[in-house]
Amino acid sequence: MMIDIDRLLPRVTKPARYIGGELNSVRKSWEACTVRLALAFPDVYEVGMSNLGLQILYHLVNREEGLLAERVYSPWTDMEALMRARRVPLFSLESRRSVVDFDILGISLSMELTYTNVLNMLDLAGIPLLSAERDERYPVVLAGGSGAYNPEPMAPFIDLFAVGDGEEMLLDLLRLYGRMRAAGVVARDGRVRKEQFLREAARLEGVYVPSLYLVGERAGSLVPTPAEPGVPEIVVARRVSSIGPSPARPVVPHLEAVHDRAMVEVQRGCTRGCRFCQAGIIYRPVRERPAEDVLENAAEIVRNTGYDELALVSLSTADYSEVEEVVKRLAGLYPSERVKVSLPSLRVDSFSVKLAGALREAYGGGLTFAPEAGTQRLRDVINKGVTEEDIESALEAAFASGWSAVKLYFMIGLPTEKEEDIDGIARLAYRARDIGRRHVGNRAQVKVSVGTLVPKPQSPFQWFGQDGLDRIREKLTRLQRGIRGPGLSLSWHDPESSVLEAALARGDRRVAMVIRRAWSLGCRFDAWAEHFQFDRWREAFAQEGMDIHAEAEKEIPLDAPLPWDHISAGVDKRFLVREHQRALSAELSPDCRWGKCLACGVRSSYGGC
Repeated sequence: MMIDIDRLLPRVTKPARYIGGELNSVRKSWEACTVRLALAFPDVYEVGMSNLGLQILYHLVNREEGLLAERVYSPWTDMEALMRARRVPLFSLESRRSVVDFDILGISLSMELTYTNVLNMLDLAGIPLLSAERDERYPVVLAGGSGAYNPEPMAPFIDLFAVGDGEEMLLDLLRLYGRMRAAGVVARDGRVRKEQFLREAARLEGVYVPSLYLVGERAGSLVPTPAEPGVPEIVVARRVSSIGPSPARPVVPHLEAVHDRAMVEVQRGCTRGCRFCQAGIIYRPVRERPAEDVLENAAEIVRNTGYDELALVSLSTADYSEVEEVVKRLAGLYPSERVKVSLPSLRVDSFSVKLAGALREAYGGGLTFAPEAGTQRLRDVINKGVTEEDIESALEAAFASGWSAVKLYFMIGLPTEKEEDIDGIARLAYRARDIGRRHVGNRAQVKVSVGTLVPKPQSPFQWFGQDGLDRIREKLTRLQRGIRGPGLSLSWHDPESSVLEAALARGDRRVAMVIRRAWSLGCRFDAWAEHFQFDRWREAFAQEGMDIHAEAEKEIPLDAPLPWDHISAGVDKRFLVREHQRALSAELSPDCRWGKCLACGVRSSYGGC
């Protein structure tokens, strides 16, 4: 039954967030489909519409006969208030059906600061928060994304996690549900029996079902172990052997999205081995798409959307072996600059004069480089693998090719960091401006952006604690004093939100109750500065007998059990330990894609790199 929201729309900001019917959206017959999926992104429409992964899954499901996928996003606070006042449940955009009517609710866990939004969406849908309190009257709640690599902070709220690449795994789960429904394994309302479905799903590669594990305390952490025979002791992430094309007809948002552009995935995975980087571990091995496929896919997307910007996306697009050819040919396809070509942040050692020139022809924006640290010693600690000469060469190439603006991204709070490392960030900023002025005069603009390290599970830095909040603030003040003057600007990520992110990222199942407590105190949209309430989060931790700062700053012994040890990204934990130890001695590890195998474990897990 369609929910009437028309009376609410005149009373909210940006009503286009809630109306659906966008170009390339898919509306399938509800009655003709045997399995119905609500794909949820726990943030506002403009953010969720920028997520390529969700677009891929949406179109994969909807091209399958008998399967249906519709989209759901977090309503903004004004819409939420009206929905609660009028008792309007959370609904999908395509058919405006209540989320509770769907068979499966699939939620993207892309960052920890959206966790309270997940609970808020469940509550708005009329779905009990705890998995143990839900029966067949409610959809099966599935979650995937990078948050699934430490699922424990959200485990009590989620029925099953999809760990790894979702393309095959999601279809397998939906088909399993359909087969069980056809076989009559259903409750009175026609839904598949939840407990039996979860047991069958747990047999699939990459699927973690928290209810099938016992949680016990070991060395101060709550660690899950299988509760019965046949349940995998370690859930290994699922990987697709090759990546398919990006959706040729992506949904075009009614409003300007955060990343309002066409997107083509050119490769997945990265072997650079930056030790702070979770994504570089969890998305191995590298899988590239041929240039011809990329070009054909790009032309289709532009033709079907009308976008005037095309982004070639991956973790490190400049490492894509055919990037120069693709950029040049795209520039040739759109000589009038009707369509601009952009790349995400670039590794400075992968940049070249030719690539800078090709990009300059195809794209008129600025360039972003990520040196990450201000000194060579600290870049070696994090295994960035770039030298001062690399950085200067990249800047020379950019400014000599006619660019007038560059952005440099750095992190503070890195292990073994000293004051001279902080001062090195300012020194590089001034050096970049000097190079720019030599080529483009006073038009040269250097923007420095600074984030705080958040130690992440499944990375070599997972055992390090985060810098204390006072220390982070001291470092930011030092940078504010050191980076000033014409042509220079400095921005930074809020350190309090980084503390929260760190406290959640490495948490065990006890943190779930903190998240529920914070939500009950009114926390939601924690990634939005105007809604972030650090004091309430601190209170939520305290009410659950924990300290947010202690959780963020805790150092974990290398031999201690980890709350996520039952989840494997396909990378050997011994490799992560070795990389952690090499960081302490500032030893570099080469990129195994071009040199010696470092025995990270991916080859044995997935049959080759």
